[in-house]
Amino acid sequence: MTRIAVDALGGDRGPAEIVAGALEARTPDVEPVLVGPTWLETRGLELIEATEVIGMHEKPSDAVRGKPDASLVVANRAVAEGRADAVVSAGNTGAMLAAGLLEIRRLRGVFRPGIAVMIPARGGVSVLIDAGANADARPEHLVQFAHMGAIFAEEILGRSSPQVRLLSIGEEDEKGNQLTLETLELLRDSDLDFRGNTEARDLLRFAADVVVCDGFTGNMALKLMEGTIKTLLDEFRKEIEASPRGKLGGLLIRSAARGLRKRLDPDTYGGAYLLGLRGLVVIAHGSSSRTAIANAITLGAQGAAGNVVARVAARLEEEVAAAPG
Repeated sequence: MTRIAVDALGGDRGPAEIVAGALEARTPDVEPVLVGPTWLETRGLELIEATEVIGMHEKPSDAVRGKPDASLVVANRAVAEGRADAVVSAGNTGAMLAAGLLEIRRLRGVFRPGIAVMIPARGGVSVLIDAGANADARPEHLVQFAHMGAIFAEEILGRSSPQVRLLSIGEEDEKGNQLTLETLELLRDSDLDFRGNTEARDLLRFAADVVVCDGFTGNMALKLMEGTIKTLLDEFRKEIEASPRGKLGGLLIRSAARGLRKRLDPDTYGGAYLLGLRGLVVIAHGSSSRTAIANAITLGAQGAAGNVVARVAARLEEEVAAAPG
């Protein structure tokens, strides 16, 4: 039985939506454990009590240290203490990072944890890392992100030999800023299947199994994609509903349109792994629906079953052992 600690107070839609998602994710092999106050309507799920909540606009590090009984802090602590195999939260991302570092702590040898998010590319799902944990990063950090992303692609996406590319402003080796230029050389010297640079315009065309970048660049790219996808799908629906002819055409393409929306909808993937910690952390969107929460819990269970944390630790130990000197 895989136990997933679920922050019942995180997210914009309220605890009832979180509980509904947890119930949807419950299976004979996956047991969501809610973390929140005793007044919570658990609907038969186990509850770990937490009396405080961290808001979206609170300063992460101060809030985590000042509210040790906050739901997302207690949920991280449950993983650190072995009471859960993974934690899922749609709460404050910065606070989740701070709580993970404080309660679960980094794996030995990890410079910075990185957020690995799935991109619904045309040729198959790819992994973008870092998607927002580190606004500033060094070349060696990006190399570690690439290794962690490759493990994600192997264990969660089933890619036997994942290809890695570096997000830059051009495919040519000489394109980019100092960070990407230095990272390029390090990645070429690594044992990864590195295929050079890629551009943001190719992310939805399947640029590679793993696309690596710093957190500032990755978060900007991710939010631009999500906003563009949502706007285009919404405008497409409005055009269909604007006239009788459009409505007729909409009936003819309804099945294909639903399939496209499902493939591109962030709710389909649920959340993103925060990799590099001693326990498994899944960060969901603040606006997550019950479907997104259920999928995030499933993602956490998949990572636990695939021993993602242990595999990341082993890969990083190999990297250290192979380093010169």
